[in-house]
Amino acid sequence: MSSYRAVLCLFLFFSGLIAKAQTYEVYDQHMKLKSRVEYDQISILGESVRVSTANQQLKLLSKDYKPFLDLKANSVYRYDQPWLIVEGPSGKGVFHEYGEEVLPAEYDQIQTVFTKILSRKGNAFWLYEHASRKNSLLGNFDDAVLARNGQVIAQKGAEYFLPLSPEPERAKEMVQEANGDFLFVKESSGYGLVNRDGEYILDPIIDQMVHLDDVYFYAFDGSQYMLIEAKEIRADINYTSYHKITLEGDMMLEYIHGKLRRVMQYEGILLDQVGMEKVTSLGKQHYNVLLKDKSLGLLGPRGWEVRPVVGVESILPGRDGLYPASKGGKFGFVDTQGKWVISPEFDEVRPFFQDMAAVRAGRLWGFVDRAGLVVISPQFDSASDFKRSIAIVKRGGRHQLIDKEGNSLLPNAYERISLSADDYFITELDKKFGLVAPDGKEIVEPKFEELRREELDRILVRLGDKYGILNEQGEYVLPVYYKSIVFDTGASQILAEDDYQFAVPAPPIVEQPVGKKRKGT
Repeated sequence: MSSYRAVLCLFLFFSGLIAKAQTYEVYDQHMKLKSRVEYDQISILGESVRVSTANQQLKLLSKDYKPFLDLKANSVYRYDQPWLIVEGPSGKGVFHEYGEEVLPAEYDQIQTVFTKILSRKGNAFWLYEHASRKNSLLGNFDDAVLARNGQVIAQKGAEYFLPLSPEPERAKEMVQEANGDFLFVKESSGYGLVNRDGEYILDPIIDQMVHLDDVYFYAFDGSQYMLIEAKEIRADINYTSYHKITLEGDMMLEYIHGKLRRVMQYEGILLDQVGMEKVTSLGKQHYNVLLKDKSLGLLGPRGWEVRPVVGVESILPGRDGLYPASKGGKFGFVDTQGKWVISPEFDEVRPFFQDMAAVRAGRLWGFVDRAGLVVISPQFDSASDFKRSIAIVKRGGRHQLIDKEGNSLLPNAYERISLSADDYFITELDKKFGLVAPDGKEIVEPKFEELRREELDRILVRLGDKYGILNEQGEYVLPVYYKSIVFDTGASQILAEDDYQFAVPAPPIVEQPVGKKRKGT
């Protein structure tokens, strides 16, 4: 064989040897490798929904990642359990998560609520109901929305219709969702309420009506004020009065002969008090009530939380029988009778958590106990409340964790420390992330571009574009090597994606006999 042919043979052999395929290593909960599977992409959408693309085909997978259903589309548009909305060249379609094809991929728009699916093609709208397995044409509309209570709100021009109601052709000036059970409706005759069946539980005869919260409404009809509660088959009038009830933000006050007399709540009267001078809202269902004798009390959702007392300028919602209060521009704490338990000597205070309250003196924060003793002197630029006996504090531009004696728990301070939903602490430094356990023990210092605690003893981390897994001792159980890592909780497995290189046989090389010329040369 000539040297040229030998080099060519080696080039072709090694060209055939180096090939790549997108593979997933499948690990069990003990991080033992179970198998490898090859797909362009695997997505875990829910405990029972796994999809893949292989050879540009979208397929539903079993728990062991074997394809069992062609989804007849290019991609998953959205997963609204139990509906899998797919998208193909001709539009969107729907599969049930167990594999039943519900709608072919030919619609412009899909909306789902529980067992109903509203689909649109042009101006035509259809409704699919899973109980009957039927997809019915509702009609042509400018727009339509599937409300949370299962009704369809359709619009033609400036008019609204409820095509699933007993009177689908009855026009309305306005239809809004009040909550998941009721629709807030206006017709030419007035305001009303519609239930899940599309039936009026309050006829549209009310002059003015405002949705307060949940199932509660404020209304005015003729010369009568009302507080209304919506129920499944009727609307109850919890309170009615010919005296003026004002709605001021989130506060309802009743005036009798022009004088402030009652603080109202959704079900009716919260406080009936002669001699009220002023009511100040402190957020949802908490109020400072000032009486004409200059006494001030804290009113809560079940009545007085702090009885009116003279010599207090403000009282804030508290906890465990102690309430932040102010006098002369300084803050302390009073009990339920308005008696000072901790004298007003601080510039700001927060309610007690775990028998400790954060207090500010000047620009610095510290902590006091329930007896008013300064346990941790004001020394921090900011301080969180204690949780599990640990607080986040900031000093000199850096954050640290401290215990109830003020001792630092971490060897270093960081640019930021935040508490996660599962009570772990995320630390940040130079755009890198670390993790601290709920007891204050540092699992890993900030060194990853991404960090997320996925499940017990499993922490997903990323360096550059590679992923790995740590345990809660900070040890690698999977190296930072993979393109992606997906936790399949439904199958109690972990998928680690890699570009797997494997051998492909090189094409055979046919040698020409030495000394023999080819035809035409």
